[in-house]
Amino acid sequence: MPLRHRCSLAPASERVRMYSPIVFDYWLPTYEREPAFDALYVVRVAESLPTNTAVTLLDVAVGPSIVSLVTSFAERLDFTDGQRISSEQLSSELDAAGVALNGADRLFYLPRQAQDALRAEVTPKTTRQLTEADAAEFEKFTAAIPDSELDEAFVELDHWLVYGTFADDRLVAASSMYPWRGSQLADLGIITLPGYRGRGFATQTVRAISARALADGYEPQYRCQLDNDGSSAVALAAGFTLFGEWDVVPLND
Repeated sequence: MPLRHRCSLAPASERVRMYSPIVFDYWLPTYEREPAFDALYVVRVAESLPTNTAVTLLDVAVGPSIVSLVTSFAERLDFTDGQRISSEQLSSELDAAGVALNGADRLFYLPRQAQDALRAEVTPKTTRQLTEADAAEFEKFTAAIPDSELDEAFVELDHWLVYGTFADDRLVAASSMYPWRGSQLADLGIITLPGYRGRGFATQTVRAISARALADGYEPQYRCQLDNDGSSAVALAAGFTLFGEWDVVPLND
């Protein structure tokens, strides 16, 4: 089970200025915002973790690596709060205990400068918010996309916020958002019709829905699996940058 490991030398103040406080308040307690001294993971033990998780791994792209565990798992692995362990040791201990990670996601956020540009941007008329009145069009759209892709994108018309882009008199790209785990982060998904990919429709849709989320006081969160290079490319094209990688072990493991 490969785990990331690297050294971070960027000043903490530089990292904090890059993104909204909403991002750092959710992912990094104040005491974790100092520069990492090396490539070691910092162990944090808690009575509970969000959404029924037993273990979380967070590798901040320019920042610390943190493994958080509920007390029962920390005892099972003989980890103590504040302990520092290597990626190799962590991987070995998890494997020996039969603990399997779900598979890491990349986390992308809009830097503050990119947000300023997005707020000033005029959304093209071909992109707009979708509502229940668009149900028939949305059904035709999803019927033309493989189920496996729909499951991974998780774009639903009944989500908190939904946007779509139209071309050739049809819906060709759709993005939806929902508040992430009771926070001010808005987790988004994006999907484009197979025949319309590579033409900027996904980027256009993501930027439009992100602008609306920002206007409503939420921080857009773009999340995708490590092997989804196409989705990562859309995130970067839409102005997002990589915050880090995140993995979990469900509590029932």
